[in-house]
Amino acid sequence: MTPLKLNAVSLDILRQWDNDHVWHPFTPMSAWIDECAPIIVRGEGFELIAADGRRYLDGISSLWCNVHGYAVPAIDRAVTEQLQKVAHSTLLGLASEPSIRLARALVEQAPVGLTKVFFSDSGATSVEVALKMAYQYHRQKPEGSEDRDTFLCIGHAYHGDTLGTVSVGGIDLFHRCYKHLLFATLTTPAPIATRVPTGYTTESWLAFCFAEVGRLIRENQSRIAGVIMEPIVQGAAGILVHPPGFLRHVRQLCTEFDIPLIADEVAVGFGRTGTLFACEQESVSPDFLCLAKGISGGYLPIAATLTTDRIYTAFLGHPSAGRTFFHGHTYTGNPLGCAAGLASLQLFEDNQVLENVKATSTRITERLAVLRDHPHVGEVRQKGLMIGIELVRDRDGMVPFDAKLRLGHEVTLAARRRGVILRPLGDVVVLMPAPAMPLNLVNRLCDVAFECLNEVTKS
Repeated sequence: MTPLKLNAVSLDILRQWDNDHVWHPFTPMSAWIDECAPIIVRGEGFELIAADGRRYLDGISSLWCNVHGYAVPAIDRAVTEQLQKVAHSTLLGLASEPSIRLARALVEQAPVGLTKVFFSDSGATSVEVALKMAYQYHRQKPEGSEDRDTFLCIGHAYHGDTLGTVSVGGIDLFHRCYKHLLFATLTTPAPIATRVPTGYTTESWLAFCFAEVGRLIRENQSRIAGVIMEPIVQGAAGILVHPPGFLRHVRQLCTEFDIPLIADEVAVGFGRTGTLFACEQESVSPDFLCLAKGISGGYLPIAATLTTDRIYTAFLGHPSAGRTFFHGHTYTGNPLGCAAGLASLQLFEDNQVLENVKATSTRITERLAVLRDHPHVGEVRQKGLMIGIELVRDRDGMVPFDAKLRLGHEVTLAARRRGVILRPLGDVVVLMPAPAMPLNLVNRLCDVAFECLNEVTKS
């Protein structure tokens, strides 16, 4: 085998190798080959730098995970110092200082009552852990075993791409192919009034959604192992923002009927919605809190599932009793990822990141006002720094464009030509600046996004 001299490889060869060998996620590869996407080689500030030297403002936080920008000295230093000690050691039979410190730091920041931390690798695995823990908990809880066999989910949910998380998901485009591999669930409608079913007003539909989740829980309380939801905002569904009080309503129902609440904050955590955790906005403490993406500042793949003493206690006993949670990942609690996570949490305090989120989200709200009467903008949805701009052919009837036109994707291509990275959800153009991005760059992001939106819809 001929050794590869990667430093001497030309951009054209890299492009060819990418086309020959790399299968990109969520990507129609037949179209990818012709689009010559930037090949990123470096990051600086809030920009990504491609192999050809072009710079791109990152308007989606590298798929919603970057928090403080790129090449952040404090995080670089923390990872480098840890790398000089040990890059990885297992948590199966051993402990590690960085994982202990990060677990303690997360518990100190999390909603009250969440005292135990189980590390994993990604958003999907953090949710998978919660699902399995909740299921096993009911079979081992001290007050008596119960054979609870289903989960209650929110319509249009997205929790990841493993089979367990797909089972509790509800985005047909992503999930329908695998329907025969999945376990059955109960689904309550998302409290979203963008398109109200026939026979309802906005108010009556939302009232129905509040009532329906209560009905389903009451009628299936003995079967439900857990209720899982994305608090406040459903990200991958198109930045769907729940009405105030819905999260609190579900928490109260779960408490009343003694059902664990699983809060999937993989996308909404670490400042995206304006608070460190979205649950804070309605003073909710879930029984499970799933974290990933921004947990390491967007540096390294690490995730965590936080839970309560009550859940944890059900797994205790002599090893021979078989009450152990038999689940783990090779890189669980990776020291480099934990070091990055500790540095990232410290930067939230040192750089007053949440104050910056407040200022930048207010500025974005002001800027979005220009789209209020746009003929091809059906709805603008925003919570903090999570923004979805839905493009429609006819706004009066919320009539969508033909999917074959790929209008949302065309907006991202137009933005790329102007040095900005965006990524749509169908025809919903998503803006997701990093929580630490300064106002001047947020303004630039809005300028380019609106210009591209106008260009594409007019053409």
